[in-house]
Amino acid sequence: MSFDEPIITFDNVWKKYSKSGIFHRSLREDVMRIFSLKQDNLKLAGNEFWALKNISFQIFKGQTLGLYGPNGAGKSTILKLMSDITYPNKGSISVQESVAPLIAMGAGFHFDLSGRENIYVNGAILKMKIKEINKKMESIIKFSGIEEFIDMPVKNYSSGMHLRLAFSIAIHSEASIYLFDEIIGSGGDEEFRKKCFDKIFELKEKKKTIVLVSHDMEVLKNFSNRILFLNKGEITSEEVL
Repeated sequence: MSFDEPIITFDNVWKKYSKSGIFHRSLREDVMRIFSLKQDNLKLAGNEFWALKNISFQIFKGQTLGLYGPNGAGKSTILKLMSDITYPNKGSISVQESVAPLIAMGAGFHFDLSGRENIYVNGAILKMKIKEINKKMESIIKFSGIEEFIDMPVKNYSSGMHLRLAFSIAIHSEASIYLFDEIIGSGGDEEFRKKCFDKIFELKEKKKTIVLVSHDMEVLKNFSNRILFLNKGEITSEEVL
């Protein structure tokens, strides 16, 4: 299969974080920074570190890209940048079509609402219309396998139940790009794991673009057209499959 249309482009992307997790800038400074075209320079403060350094690559329409590396390599940061959860300090990122991110367990859930109500919340985040959500509601619930608990507040869900519901909502969206961050192996039983794999294969057959983070090399090789290897925020090598 040939890929000739870039759908995601990272060009010399740098991203830094603070180890303290404390923000000392004023609200005025944050607002000015958001609306300024000037990006941060490449100097680090004493409590900062580089999560990504000089990252450049392209992902092509219909391609599945695997990201592999140890904890702290920068894999999840790349997915967050793709989905506009965070922004680069230097460099540019282009994402051409809609994204369905499955990055953090329970992200986007309102924990006092029921699972059914959260389907509407998450669906709206994924730009699904109410009519579309209503049409797909029973299918979403059935795929999740938590029918018995769907009207219970999600604050009472186990982590596996959060994953099941989040995955089911994401794969029922009409996004062009799907981001999966080390979630398939943590969903509980093998039956649901197989359902997830089957669904990803189905997305591949539909020529969807997929970015998959995993510590399981066998999973990455089964799904990916290319694998980027990362370490300490840098791409160290690439494998074409």
